[in-house]
Amino acid sequence: MRKTKTSPARRLLLDRYGRVADGIALLFFPYVEVVIHDLQSQTVAYIANNLSKRELGDESALEEIDHVAEPGTIGPYEKINWDGRRMRCVSTVLFDDAGAAVGVMCINYNIAVFDEVKNVIDRVISGVGVVKQPEALFKDDWQERINTFLHAWLQERQLALNSLTRDHRREIVAALWEEGAFHGKSAANYVANVLGMGRATVYQHIRDLRDAVQ
Repeated sequence: MRKTKTSPARRLLLDRYGRVADGIALLFFPYVEVVIHDLQSQTVAYIANNLSKRELGDESALEEIDHVAEPGTIGPYEKINWDGRRMRCVSTVLFDDAGAAVGVMCINYNIAVFDEVKNVIDRVISGVGVVKQPEALFKDDWQERINTFLHAWLQERQLALNSLTRDHRREIVAALWEEGAFHGKSAANYVANVLGMGRATVYQHIRDLRDAVQ
């Protein structure tokens, strides 16, 4: 580790922003590293939860900082860590009380671990491969047909199942009746459970609809 003289700007970085770096790293431990760079010396001044295997005093390699030394956040951008894993990063320029850029705080998020979790989930979901439903076995799968129709109806109207009003539920029952959804055994009970309605209410709607066409 290189020894770097502690300048007033460097002391400000450590005293003012070091605890912020610790807090961020602690909150997202063990996936986030926070590095504070000293622009005056162009070296690493502080590291919280070291994931990049850098050392204090290492060169910062922030040659482009002259072009971005302004308030705001740079990124998110991605880079590859020493172990080949992807890191998603944001950098924020830090200023002293006079408004001069004195440092950069880089928050480096190890997203590779989530790629691994996603791969596991994808393998679990796909399994050995999904085959087409046997038609003879599922030819009268009225529950699936109700589910498909119901969620297409909701999507078309940009509605959520848990936010339906009484009128919405009445409209859905009428739409399902028009589709012949209630021919299936226990279909009315199933619809009542899915929509959070009383069974008697669903049966009454069906009777009203039947009477209206007679």
